[in-house]
Amino acid sequence: MEAGELRRAIEAGRAAASESGLQINDVVVIHNSDRVALRLVPCDVLARVAPSGYLADSEFEVEVAHRLAAVDAPVAELDPRVAPRVHVRDAFAISFWTYYEPVGSQIAPADYADALMRHHAALRQIDLGAPHVSDRVAVALSKVNDPEQSPELPDADRRFLSDTLGGLSAALTVDRADDQLLHGEPHPGNLLNTRRGPLFVDLATCCRGPIEFDLAHAPDEVGQHCPGADHDLIHRCRALNWAMFSAWRWRRDDRMPDREHWRAVGLNQVRTALDRCGLG
Repeated sequence: MEAGELRRAIEAGRAAASESGLQINDVVVIHNSDRVALRLVPCDVLARVAPSGYLADSEFEVEVAHRLAAVDAPVAELDPRVAPRVHVRDAFAISFWTYYEPVGSQIAPADYADALMRHHAALRQIDLGAPHVSDRVAVALSKVNDPEQSPELPDADRRFLSDTLGGLSAALTVDRADDQLLHGEPHPGNLLNTRRGPLFVDLATCCRGPIEFDLAHAPDEVGQHCPGADHDLIHRCRALNWAMFSAWRWRRDDRMPDREHWRAVGLNQVRTALDRCGLG
């Protein structure tokens, strides 16, 4: 979020927390993107604040967290002092989570893989309606193919992203026999190293697809610790992930700070990933 919207998001999070009976003397911005994560002190709660257009996503995330907590998944939990729901205030959707003090050491690839496999096992235990990966790609493709929704996307890059999204998505719909519920975006920024061990956050991206789609978000070495993973598919999914990331950055209403930088990074990463799997 840009500075003005960020200030309003902070005030909305503070006000909703106070109304829920939490004590707040200070607010620390932990992460700022199209949504923000705020540490509220001294109550030590993490508030996730999103524009009201993300209300459905926020409600879905709370539902996923509630169900996964019941099967001991390695995920961050909702704060037990606040009702497990999304609070709406001043055009923002706000949810309250347990704050986990980070542990300084880096998560080793084997531990990362273990956490992801345990997360996948937990996801297999819950019954949840979630979109398929290809449905998420279709949304990204609709933004790319509509100049009104992505007016600053150059024509050559529009064709490039459209062909990449369409071609790689088609490959994921050929055989869905091994598809299951996934985290959706288990990249290093969404895996906390805590005293409880590695815990996944940002559960609103939960979707259905092959486990390789999740592995494509993790560092390369993680896949080496997952027996049976299709490494060619991981590489293709990595290119697909970057193509979707790029599609979001070119949206007219994208709120990510410094998006001009990330637009260039995204397109370069798509080309690098396509070269790596021989599709450049």
